[in-house]
Order: sequence, then C-alpha cells, then structure tokens
Amino acid sequence: MTETDVVIIGAGHNGLTCATYLAMAGLRVKVVERRAVAGGAAVTEEFHPGFRNSVAAYTVSLLNPQIIADLKLHDHGLKIVERRAQNFLPAPDGSYLLTGEGRTRESVAKLSERDAEEIDAFSRELEGIADVLRALVLRAPPNVVEGLSAGAIRETINALGTANILRSLTLEQQRSLLDLFTCSAGDMLDDRFENDLVKALFGFDSIVGNYASPYTPGSAYVMLHHAFGEVNGKKGVWGHAIGGMGAITQAMASAARSHGAEIELGAGVREVIVERDRAVGVILDSGESIRAKYIASGVNPKLLYTRLLSADALPAGFLKRIGKWRNGSGTFRMNVALSALPSFSALPGAGDHLSSGIIIGPSLGYMDRAWQDARAHGWSREPVIELLIPSTIDDTLCPPGRHVASLFCQHVAPQLSDGRSWDDHREEVADLMVATVDKYAPGFAASVMGRQILSPVDLERQFGLLGGDIFHGALTLNQLFSARPMLGHADYRGPLKGLYHCGSGAHPGGGVTGAPGHNAARVILGDHRAPFK
Repeated sequence: MTETDVVIIGAGHNGLTCATYLAMAGLRVKVVERRAVAGGAAVTEEFHPGFRNSVAAYTVSLLNPQIIADLKLHDHGLKIVERRAQNFLPAPDGSYLLTGEGRTRESVAKLSERDAEEIDAFSRELEGIADVLRALVLRAPPNVVEGLSAGAIRETINALGTANILRSLTLEQQRSLLDLFTCSAGDMLDDRFENDLVKALFGFDSIVGNYASPYTPGSAYVMLHHAFGEVNGKKGVWGHAIGGMGAITQAMASAARSHGAEIELGAGVREVIVERDRAVGVILDSGESIRAKYIASGVNPKLLYTRLLSADALPAGFLKRIGKWRNGSGTFRMNVALSALPSFSALPGAGDHLSSGIIIGPSLGYMDRAWQDARAHGWSREPVIELLIPSTIDDTLCPPGRHVASLFCQHVAPQLSDGRSWDDHREEVADLMVATVDKYAPGFAASVMGRQILSPVDLERQFGLLGGDIFHGALTLNQLFSARPMLGHADYRGPLKGLYHCGSGAHPGGGVTGAPGHNAARVILGDHRAPFK
C-alpha cells in the first residue's frame, strides 16, 4: 500500500490538467491510467506502418487558452497551427461552400446574396453570447444545496457571481440564449438562412457527438458549445496540434511531472475504497492499494458510480438517478492511410480546402434523415462525415507523398438492436463510410492503404467512452451546468466526502477543453485550504 495526497483516476487531458494544478500547489499527486499511454482519448498512435494520427479526439479549438498559459504547454513542446481554410462543404450538384478568414462571405454570396448579408450578423450573435459564456467555463456553476449552511451561503455568492456575468448580456442576447438552450438548431437556421449548405455549416456543429437530429430541441446548445473555441488568440477558429492530439496530452503529462506528479500507466482502477462515507483510496487491477486524502475521477460518472463503487456505499436516490445518465454520441471513428490526396468533384485538385474540416452533409434534411435511418437500421446508410487530412499541414504524421485522414462519422446507434453486435458489422459500416466519401471525391476508396476502425463499442472498450459518448454524457438541458452530472453535485464534489469529478461529465462538458480538470483542482485546493494559481 502507498499513500499520497491525491489520486486521480484516468490520465486523460482533464485528469492531467487537474494533476498539474494540484502539483503546482505543492500536493503529492498520483495519476493512475488503465492504458499504456497517457492522454485518454486525446492520443496520437501509429495505426498503419509509418502512419500516425490522432486516434479519437482529432482537432483543436476548445482547449482553454488560460490553461495553455498556466501549464506553460508551449514550453513543453506544444505547437498549434490553424487550418488554412476552416470548412469545406461539397454538394452533390457540384456547388460548394468554403469558409475561413477572407473567404466566407464571398463563398456564401455565390450561393445566396441574402445569406451573405445575414451570415456575419448571425456569427456575431453567436460569438457575442459565446464571449459571455466563456467567463463561466472556468468556474463552478451554482450548486443546489438543501437547508441553510455554510455551503448554501457559498453557493448563493456563487450564483450572484454567475448572475453578474450573465447580466452583461443585452436583453436581446438573453432571448437568444434562451432559444439556444431550448430550441433546435434546425428551426433557428431555417429562420435565418435559405441555402442548404449555409444551414449545414452551422447545423453540423449541432449534431457532432450528439445522437440527434438538427431538429431535436436543445441541439442549438450543442451548436453554441462548439463556438467557445479559439486558436492562438483567434476566436471561433479550429486548428491542429503538430504531432496530433497526443502532443497536447504529452505536453500536459510533461508539465505534471515537472511539478512532481507521478503518472502510473497500465494501472486500471478496480475499486474506490470507502470508509465511513468517505473515499479514502483506490484498489488497482493488480491488487495494489493507494490511499489518499482526495480522489478525483476523470472517467464517465456512470462508469465511476456503477462499476468502481459499491452500491452500498452510495445514497439510493443518487445511484438510481446516475443510472439514468444518458450516454451515446452516435459516432463512428476511422483513421485512414492514403496514397494520395482526394480530389473532390465540386472543387478538383489540391488547395487550401483540403486542410479544412470537410463536411459531407449537404443539408439539414440530409442530417435529419441520417439520424432517423440510424434509429431504424442501426446506422445511417447516407452518413454525415467530417473528413480531416492533418498531413496537409503536419508532415510529421506519415511518409512524404502520403497522407492520413480522420473520418468522424454520424450517425450510428450506440447499441444495435435485435442482439446484433458492432463486432459483426464494423467492417461493413467502415466500407460504407469510405464509399460515402468516394461519392464526393472519386478515387478516394482506391487511395486507402490502411485503416483503423472504432465503432461505439470500440470507443467504450479502449477509452471508457460509454456508448461511444465523446462528451462523457449527452449535452442535454438536464445534463448541463448546475445539473452536470446532477443537481446537488455541480460543484465537482461527489456524494462521498473526499471524492471529486474532474472529467467531461462535469461542467462545462465535453471536448478537449481542460476546464473540468482546472475547476476540480480549484475546489480540491479550496477544501485543502491551499492557494490556487
């Protein structure tokens, strides 16, 4: 048995962020990770001889700039570059939309002059609301507590602080915020735009990691969630970490170790030790016990409470509710090795559009049908795909003259019906995904030299993403803000003393942000009465 101040379950980006802040404050920190590499779902690995890529998480924007600065990640080797173009949306009729600095308005105008006049205003509205909500990302949301206590007083003060931040929104922005939390992205976009590709540009963000139609109420918030990002000081921009997403988590691991944190790999947790209603340590799969004053979990809340803790140790009401925690992103992930760059019928040949997020999903109706089909059949037979070719801006990933591509595919059912197994249909669906890209870029299928396939079951097995859920829990209104992961536990404290949530199942939710890890560290240090940077 060993002892330390803090044990962190999971060396994903949030666990590593939490570990670094705690180690910077002088606490003894031990991170235990089931896999043989640190990084969780943000890792870079060789998937075909000579070809490396970001295995699961695949693009950068939401990583909080304050965390990058505090952890000095650039000093630990992190380099992020923005895409030369932001998004490319080809249509079956040969038209296309290409967005990015100095490109968007002109490209939209070719499709619709009316939408060209509208798009800047709509983007500014989203950006204005996102600007205010960014101030809520690195702070705990107001937590609901019962009775009059020191905790209730603390949360009252917290609620007043949150109200002051929201008060900076104009009345019209507050109305828009209400719409974004409750309405569907499809309805909002149909009200503002007329061209299908323009609607699809924003609509895609509403279904990323969201097993839903763009016409599902609440999907507008998922669209907003993806507007929080920035790259190198440019808001709303998406980029790439040189060396892949693993470069982010390797820089975090280096930062954590530089402050004395220990990271043990190949060390899965079998059980959280509970004594007298307090979490006091963990038992590893090896049988080793580690005792600590504080236990911080970066894993999915449902996984934590239904697999790593005895039901007898938890309040019955809490356990019943966390059992209903909704997971399932509807995503199917692939990495492919390419002998050559694809050439799209809508915009043939090489160009900056190949460095962008290439979205195959030409209309909201197409996206809606993809979801309906997945619910009925198990996977969409006309799927929505975002194709990224990071080797167009990062030559460290593959041999010269070759390329790697990420395929992030929606929609597939997290669990197949009628007793069917994803293990039996993985290859069939992968063939469909490649064939779908080939319809828009003839010859793409023939250029595929090797591929890595991750069905929802594979994402759960390898990364602990229950139901393949990239967000550790759906971003629905009953699983957001003060309700993430549950009313009464939005302050990163679990129902047992000494147990904390530092993963994406806590506010502000999923994406490679680092924010839950940052916020949990602040709470732990407050309970420990140690200064936070």
